[in-house]
Amino acid sequence: MERIYQYLPRELVTFLLVTLFSLLIGLSQRKISLKREGETTLFGTDRTFTFIGILGYLLYILDPVDYRLFMGGGAILGLLLALNYYAKQSQFHVFGVTTIVIALITYCLAPIVMTQPSWFYVMLVVTVLLLTELKHTFTELAQRMKSDEMTTLAKFLAISGIILPMLPDKNLIPGINLTPYSIWLATVVVSGISYLSYLLRRYVFHESGILVSGIIGGLYSSTATISVLARKSRAADPAEAPEYAAAMLMAISMMFLRFLILIGIFSRATLASIYPYLLALALLAAAVAWYFHSKRPADVGQQVAAEDSSNPLEFKVALIFALLFVVFTVLTHYTLLYAGTGGLNALSFVSGFSDITPFILNLLQGTGDISVEVIAACSLQAIVSNIAVNLCYALFFAGRKSALRPWVLGGFGCVIVMSAVLLLFFIL
Repeated sequence: MERIYQYLPRELVTFLLVTLFSLLIGLSQRKISLKREGETTLFGTDRTFTFIGILGYLLYILDPVDYRLFMGGGAILGLLLALNYYAKQSQFHVFGVTTIVIALITYCLAPIVMTQPSWFYVMLVVTVLLLTELKHTFTELAQRMKSDEMTTLAKFLAISGIILPMLPDKNLIPGINLTPYSIWLATVVVSGISYLSYLLRRYVFHESGILVSGIIGGLYSSTATISVLARKSRAADPAEAPEYAAAMLMAISMMFLRFLILIGIFSRATLASIYPYLLALALLAAAVAWYFHSKRPADVGQQVAAEDSSNPLEFKVALIFALLFVVFTVLTHYTLLYAGTGGLNALSFVSGFSDITPFILNLLQGTGDISVEVIAACSLQAIVSNIAVNLCYALFFAGRKSALRPWVLGGFGCVIVMSAVLLLFFIL
């Protein structure tokens, strides 16, 4: 935007921008106000907002030193808006002040456009327009919101913004790189991703089909998602088996992407070494899932999956994760001390029988003198082991006579074989 000033007078560009932004805000506000209140309660039309913006521009440039005219005009405008609000409140019992606040913002557009960078005032106008248009969306969101939802958000802000900075970064056990800060940092990062998945599942994709449930659930926990889908498949029609298998594979695909994010946060060197393999496996799992999805009948896969309303920020969940992180840190240290890299490779496969996230994050935060190649190899081994365990969960919860079994065996088998091949290629 600043380049335009090289070809056109700054005053002309500023006037046109203020006029355009004021008109846009007026148009959006007029539409919303007419739906909510009606013509009789409006203090003006879209032209009124435009003239308010122009008035603010004129008064601002007429006294560019002391700004007495601009402040006086703002005071008079505020008085007129207050009188309008009093009349609406007494005659029509309309108590909202959103329109008044937006009018005052419109009046302030001129100094903002003249003094701030273009990205800032464009962002301001976009924010006003979006918040105006999304009024009904916010209303529906508030109606769907649980009574303790703000408490959940407060918990996340507390563990990330209050508790984490206060924790000491000193080793708890001599010789072991394990600090209260590192434990809680891993907990906060994993809880943040889980909380994002929870919000998407509850408020964005709350009426999603089976496949989308697998995608969103994989961001939180692929094991939990696969177990839930397998149990639900028991009561489903056999024709839905490909869709359930596709959802499980999408959960696996999202698991690879989730670990890409976690590895990128904690160790960029490891990310540079491992990302081609995780990305390839994520694409493979997604491709097999899409193939299964294409095999289901046209009327299958539209049922709404049961919503998992569990809170990802429950104290016991964070406590279990922190305990697992400590256990794997101690095990890794003594495994390296007494069994070397070979013992660590064995431990990586064993970790697949539990939550592998604490084990991998423990490696990424530099427990012991471990090379990047060993960390990447152990991470891949833990992931392969966990996929095999997830396959067992899927078969167990689906039941022996389930139509899901051949689809799960074929899809998971393909991913496991490819994972093993890539792991061998990485090691060799």
